[in-house]
Amino acid sequence: MLNPAMKEDSMKRLAVYREGLKVMPQLRNLFLELTLRCNERCLHCGSSAGDVPSDELSVEQYKEFLTQLKADMGTEGFMLCITGGEPLLRKEFFEIMGFAHELGFKWGMTSNGTLITEEVAKKLKEVGMGTISISLDGLPETHDAFRRTPGGWKKAMDGVMNLLRVGGFQAVQITTVCSHKSIQELDALYDILKNVDIDSWRVVNMDPIGRAKLHPELLLTKEDYKYLFEFIRNKRIAGEPVCYGCSHYLGMEYEREVRDWYFLCTAGLYTASIMVNGDITACLDIERRPEFIQGNILKDNFKDVWENKFQIFRRDLSQDCEKCRNCSEQKFCHGDAYHTWDFDNNCPQVCFKDILF
Repeated sequence: MLNPAMKEDSMKRLAVYREGLKVMPQLRNLFLELTLRCNERCLHCGSSAGDVPSDELSVEQYKEFLTQLKADMGTEGFMLCITGGEPLLRKEFFEIMGFAHELGFKWGMTSNGTLITEEVAKKLKEVGMGTISISLDGLPETHDAFRRTPGGWKKAMDGVMNLLRVGGFQAVQITTVCSHKSIQELDALYDILKNVDIDSWRVVNMDPIGRAKLHPELLLTKEDYKYLFEFIRNKRIAGEPVCYGCSHYLGMEYEREVRDWYFLCTAGLYTASIMVNGDITACLDIERRPEFIQGNILKDNFKDVWENKFQIFRRDLSQDCEKCRNCSEQKFCHGDAYHTWDFDNNCPQVCFKDILF
C-alpha cells in the first residue's frame, strides 16, 4: 500500500486542481455516439441500446462538425472516443472515421467486438484507430447470458485476436463488467487472458444505470466489492496490467492502488459528448435529463458551449446532500460520480463509505 500521508497530500492537491478545472476546463475526451443500435442486449447497458429508433446525424453533418471543431479547437490535446450502441453497426462508420483521420484527429472506440473480422481490423487500422476496448464480461456461458447473445463470447474473442494479428494499434484493451453472478469467475478469466497479448484488462463493477436498474439482483454485494478490489490490487502488485475504471471514490486504502490515478469525475471538466442526435452533454452514462443538454451541434458552436455552459457539471454534487456535506471524505469525493447520482433524491446511488472505508 502506498504511503497514506502521501496519498492524502496528493488528493488535497487534486481537490485544488479540480477547483481550477471548474473555471478553466480542459477537453481531453470527446465522445461521439454514432448510433444507439446494437446487436447485443446487455443486461447492464447504460444506454439501453438495441433495436432503438433514433435520429442519427448524417455523414455530412458529422463532416461539417468535425471541420468546424478542428478550426475552433485544433486536433491536439484531446481524442475522439467513438461509442454507441455498437459503433460498427453505423453503415457509414468508415467514411466518418476516415474523414476524422484525414483531418488529424486521434481516436479510439469501445465495441463488443463481435463484428471485427480480420478485414474490419485492417480497415480500422487504415482509418487511424489508435485504441479499442472490447467487452468480455465473464466466462463464455456467463458472458453470453449477460449480453443475451448466443456465441457472443467467441465472436468477441475472435475480434480481439483479429486486432492483435493485424497489429499496429496503440492499445487493445479488454473490459469486464462484473455482476454478482460473474465476480467469482475473475480468476478463471484471468487464466485465459494472461495468454492473450492485450495491453490492459479493465475490470469494473456493474453500476445501477440504464437496464441495470431492472436487475438489482446482479449488483455487487459488500463482499463482492471487497473481492473485486483485492483481486485488482493483488494483480497489480504482481505486475499485471489490470486496472479499475474511472468511476467512484474508493477511500484512502484503495485510491491509487487499483488504477494509475486518483478519483476525479471528469464530466464537464475533461469530458464532453455528442449524442446520436447532436445534443451536447458531458458523460454519456449520466441520466438523460433535459437540464443536462447544453446545446446541439446542428445549431450551436461546440467550442462556445464547452467554454460557456456546462456549469451544471462544474459543481460539487455533495452540496445537495446533507449526508455528503457532513462526510469526512467530502473534500476528496465531492459526491462521487455524476453518472450514479440520484438527481431526484439528491444522493449518491453508489457510495463506498462503510463498504471499503
